[in-house]
Amino acid sequence: MPVECSAGCGKNAVLKRPKTGDALCKDCFFWAFEIEVHNTITNGRLFRPGSTVAIAASGGKDSTVLAYILKLLNERHQYGLKLVLLSVDEGITGYRDDSLETVKQNCMEYEMPLKILSYEELYGWTMDAIVKEVGRSNNCTFCGVFRRQALERGASLLKVDCVATGHNADDIAETVLMNILRGDIARLQRCVAIVTESEDAIPRCKPLKYAYEKEIVMYAYFKRLTYFSTECVFAPNAYRGHARAFLKDLEKIRPTSIIDIIHSGEQLSVHENVRLPVKGKCSRCGFISSQAVCKPCTLLEGLNKGLPRLGIIKTSRAIRARQDAERARPVPTLDF
Repeated sequence: MPVECSAGCGKNAVLKRPKTGDALCKDCFFWAFEIEVHNTITNGRLFRPGSTVAIAASGGKDSTVLAYILKLLNERHQYGLKLVLLSVDEGITGYRDDSLETVKQNCMEYEMPLKILSYEELYGWTMDAIVKEVGRSNNCTFCGVFRRQALERGASLLKVDCVATGHNADDIAETVLMNILRGDIARLQRCVAIVTESEDAIPRCKPLKYAYEKEIVMYAYFKRLTYFSTECVFAPNAYRGHARAFLKDLEKIRPTSIIDIIHSGEQLSVHENVRLPVKGKCSRCGFISSQAVCKPCTLLEGLNKGLPRLGIIKTSRAIRARQDAERARPVPTLDF
């Protein structure tokens, strides 16, 4: 039996919003979803008129919906933004090479300039090569660290004012859980921020912060957007997958648990006596870091020296490993 749209428009509903439980027709769902993202942007003061915004584009549902809806809202509400697409090619055969074809298609459909940076040109390594060195247990650490800095490098090259990422409510709730389980106070504070910025760093914002993953999928489906849906071949081994599975179980019992976790993270405060990392600049690459040598440089050093675990183990052990490697180097001899 048809269910009437909860918005009272007289049409039959085609979906039930996971977030609110409302039964809506397509048009009312589009309006509700778009106005929520617009409110997130305006309430969070994410953009300034005349700004150039780089959209971190992977070709997946989140970044595709983000690109589509930012273009739509920019024109509808006259934000006055210049939008560009910024993609990172990690060098994952059968995954990223295919997804970048989707990004190129979005580039043409949405009439946005596109810049692609690769791990190989930035670091001299592809993720395929890194996985051969480190195995599949810690590969996501390398990928995540390198990708964050690659986006920062790309944003600097494009001289943009802000980078918009496709992080959705599910992503943020998962990150809150992961940081609680790790006891990572510094990241726990940053992960719920709608805008993250440091001195001399280009700000990053999350326009889809309060959008449920299921609703993003439904929006992309009913809008018939072109996106890449295959999961990364290395992702099944990621720690995040366990947090995601736990969150999905919670959502079955309490659909609002995703937003509840985000709001809880927003209300957490750190005791004034707790020392937090101080942001500075990496002594090697010059990018923002809370250590003398940033994580990407440490990981890269380990790879280049044949010590791939150098950036994963504790700092004290990493220093010892670096010293042992220096001592183990053969001393050059002179032939007379």
